Amino acid sequence: MANDYVKKFVQMCNYLQDPCHVARFQYVCGVKGTFPVEPAKPDNSGEDCPGLRKRVHQGGPSSDFGVGNGAAGDATAPPVNGMQADGSVVPDVADVNPDTARAKPLRRNSLTGDVGQEFLIQNKFLFYLFTFGTELGNEMFFIVFFPFLFWNIDTLVSRRLIVVWAWNLFVGQSTKDMVRWSRPASPPVVKVEVFYNSEYSMPSTHAMTGTAMPFCLFMLTYGRWQYPFLFGLCVALSWSVLVCVSRVYMGMHSVLEVITGFLYSLLILAFFQPILDKIDSFYMTDHFAPLVIIVSHVGLGLVAFSLDSWSTSRGDTAQGLGTAAGAAIATHVNYQLGLLLDPPLSSLPLTLPPIGTSLVVLAVLRFLIGVAVILITRMVMKAVTIPFLCRLFGLPTDDVRQARQRMKVELPYRYIVYSVVGFSCVCVVPLIFRISNLA
Repeated sequence: MANDYVKKFVQMCNYLQDPCHVARFQYVCGVKGTFPVEPAKPDNSGEDCPGLRKRVHQGGPSSDFGVGNGAAGDATAPPVNGMQADGSVVPDVADVNPDTARAKPLRRNSLTGDVGQEFLIQNKFLFYLFTFGTELGNEMFFIVFFPFLFWNIDTLVSRRLIVVWAWNLFVGQSTKDMVRWSRPASPPVVKVEVFYNSEYSMPSTHAMTGTAMPFCLFMLTYGRWQYPFLFGLCVALSWSVLVCVSRVYMGMHSVLEVITGFLYSLLILAFFQPILDKIDSFYMTDHFAPLVIIVSHVGLGLVAFSLDSWSTSRGDTAQGLGTAAGAAIATHVNYQLGLLLDPPLSSLPLTLPPIGTSLVVLAVLRFLIGVAVILITRMVMKAVTIPFLCRLFGLPTDDVRQARQRMKVELPYRYIVYSVVGFSCVCVVPLIFRISNLA
């Protein structure tokens, strides 16, 4: 009986992992590929989806050939997503629909420089909606979101969110490098995004951060701030669903990987939510907190960097851990200097003040000044750190991308630069606000 359940579970996972489902969803949403013509190959009977190499699975029975992340298959693609069974491409955009537009991925692949393949967009609303949704799980969004939340709304909520965000990145990216499943095969999947195409894909870290952040924000603010429970739950759920579905639309993940990322993040959140208060108190009050913060975060980075060969995922992990380390040390410094003034428990629940012109101008001014300080800090630290590390380890400084593929450059570079950025966000910028009467 138990074996039957296991077999059914494996069959269900294999079904949800099939890239044909991703391609069909894209087709329904108005995304069609312009795949090049490929000659038909000999019969490939016995494959679940003709014309595709199966994706890489560790030790599984279906790792027949093993394609690279998002690589094309052996023979003709199935008749989905703009490619017919005989390998012919879709008609020219002018012959399809006057509302159809050609498009290319917005950003090139950060590892290979690949700019991606053209595709056809027949539903611009869904294209822009899911582009926005995928940005809600990108690091760039959180670089904007965390500072705004910290400087203008609630410092306690922001610094605890950063803890959960960093751990989600570490656990998710490390799991990817251990499982080592490739991206959905293309064709039939259309790569609407290629920036992360060289990373492994199981689980979806976008789904993880896009689920953990809104639900953690909801749990941290409900009861602390005054708003309806149903409103907060709907916002968190909508945020999460939009990010998760957008990853399938972008062709970056199978349905199984997105579901796994969603459930994985809830598990991590369930573990950290009860102890966030203790972690925050330790960061603020313990005399050994700075040492523990540095050792633990650098140690986690070393673990992540030792799992697989260089990829953008390792850099993202070190970046998140470095930012969290800098923010945690800044929290300790602020508390010790008496600069960290959380509202007393007697003032809870907090209510939003009346939104007037002066409040909006002050918030925007704080945000612009703070972002300017962070960008200048990042630019200066980056310009100084990479050449210094290259000279320190005897590496040429004329090829920065090649130098950063070495662990001895990439790991300290990410930690030094982004720990300083995190420290500036939490300590330096609020101090500037106090001096300039913007606090």
